[in-house]
Amino acid sequence: METNEITTREKLKTYFETGKYPTEGQFAELIDFFSLKDDIVSNKELVTLANNLAALDNGYILYNTSNIENEKFAIVVHSKEGEDQIFTIGKTENKEQKRYFQGSAPYTVRTKDFLVNQLEGHRYYYLNTQIDDGATMSRLFGNNLPPIPGDFEMGTVENKKISVRISNEDFDRKISNLHTHLTFVNKTEILIEYALYGNYWSNRYVSEDMVTDHYDLGDFLACFYRADLTEVSKAIECRIYDADNDTLLMKASLIPGQKNINVSAGGALAGIRNARIECQYES
Repeated sequence: METNEITTREKLKTYFETGKYPTEGQFAELIDFFSLKDDIVSNKELVTLANNLAALDNGYILYNTSNIENEKFAIVVHSKEGEDQIFTIGKTENKEQKRYFQGSAPYTVRTKDFLVNQLEGHRYYYLNTQIDDGATMSRLFGNNLPPIPGDFEMGTVENKKISVRISNEDFDRKISNLHTHLTFVNKTEILIEYALYGNYWSNRYVSEDMVTDHYDLGDFLACFYRADLTEVSKAIECRIYDADNDTLLMKASLIPGQKNINVSAGGALAGIRNARIECQYES
């Protein structure tokens, strides 16, 4: 009975050793060993490839669009090996798509070119991203609102995935930006980061001063913190003040001996244009 012997690189090399004359069949075996540009990949090969990719430890992007027609949204992923990948997101028929990253984590994710239609009336594009299962970053753009910049940083994927959702939304009126100035004062040696959330707007975690560009859909901002206090024995309190009159607005406590993730400050900054966050050890 004829057996199907597996073709390996080592076996192919033996056909071309000094003094040997490869046969027609051996040349054919060499050619069949390679996948050529015009080859059609079989369903079996695709399933095998997908299973092998699922076993890898590589990160990936999940993306989904709705109410999108011919718009194209290019996203660049940079790995620590220095490789750049470009993912062009278009119409997905509201079905989630999954694509793997090259290289290994961490992956820095940023925008490249967002080729969008001119929106009229009260229509806007809505971009929402989430890294792993943590904080989200959200923006409206198009129409009378500023576009997404060509090198806008979405965040860094330290673990596995980033989810990206883009939709075309219709509101009941024109939308304008509001700006709140945040001064961040960290009186500890621990890295403490904060993130702000508004209506259709949220910012990735930062550890520096910032100016929001949230929307008049609702003039409020919720605040969350994260910090790794696993090696710290003291609690840290973060207070938010109205910087115009030095009034205490809200505070949050970061617990020692653990990782603090998405710790809420409670309440929201309502109609505040200048705020100050101060974090220090509790006495």
